[in-house]
Amino acid sequence: MQNLKPKRLKKGDTVGIIAPASPLFKKSDLKRGIKTLEEWGYNVVVGDHVNCRHEYIAGTDEQRAADFNAMFANDNVDAVFVTQGGYGSARMIDRIDFDLVRKNPKIFIGYSDITSLHLAIQKHTGLVTFHGPGMAGFNSEDLTAYREEYLDKALCSSEPIGEIKMADDKKYLDVINEGQVRGELVGGNLTLVCASLGTPFEIDTKDKILFLEEVWTEPWILDHMFTHLKNAGKLQEAAGIVIGECSECEPRKLDPGFPVTFFLEDILEDFLKPLDIPVIHGLPIGHTKDLATLPIGVSAYLDATNGKLFVEESGTED
Repeated sequence: MQNLKPKRLKKGDTVGIIAPASPLFKKSDLKRGIKTLEEWGYNVVVGDHVNCRHEYIAGTDEQRAADFNAMFANDNVDAVFVTQGGYGSARMIDRIDFDLVRKNPKIFIGYSDITSLHLAIQKHTGLVTFHGPGMAGFNSEDLTAYREEYLDKALCSSEPIGEIKMADDKKYLDVINEGQVRGELVGGNLTLVCASLGTPFEIDTKDKILFLEEVWTEPWILDHMFTHLKNAGKLQEAAGIVIGECSECEPRKLDPGFPVTFFLEDILEDFLKPLDIPVIHGLPIGHTKDLATLPIGVSAYLDATNGKLFVEESGTED
């Protein structure tokens, strides 16, 4: 399916806000985020059910899907931002009007649990979407200069982002396998990428640059998920792989029934080194303070030898 691109975001445009996954821990985060967007020169429309709660998700599946569809149906809305991830996005996929999305391409951004929606939108419409921060991080405490820079590059320019640089020179980027490769950029949160297997929106990694990120996950569970991807052939089919920082993915007190004597880097070496394709680990992608916004479904260049990823195609158009 040929990629479909949304229009770039411009001052005076309208941003629609929805909550497709978990409810905000603090409702004030939404107020702070709206204030930030308005200070940047955007108008804001909030979904009817953004502040709803249904146990651990932000409203029923019907309510959350209704807000999603309404934002894409609204001709006055130019981009759709989510409040946050958490859990629940996949529960409403069967209620999304993908024909509506295809006919009304708009910027759609979020990460973590929102990976499910990125994969489904890409599979059913070909629309380029954006792996980046939700409204819970649009405030002076969380919105670092790096976050803001890559948001602007990804959403507000019709030029390619270029290099996804390290946010902190003191952090280390690990080259697992050297080499260079070009391919379409796909991926997201590791848990949700695995959860897509066997569904109509199963991730396609063939000849693509796969990026993955994770947070708060025990190494033995990471092993389980990489085993799942390997057994499904998804790792072997990729042209190259980029792993984010994966913060808090360390052994904790949880006892799976056997001693935990291995760590994240051991797992990455074990599963990814034998692939003999370019692989790096440590870019600021996903659950990290300085996360880069990545367009999903565009051409990228991975120079693993020098530890660099370049987004060579814009995710938006004029």
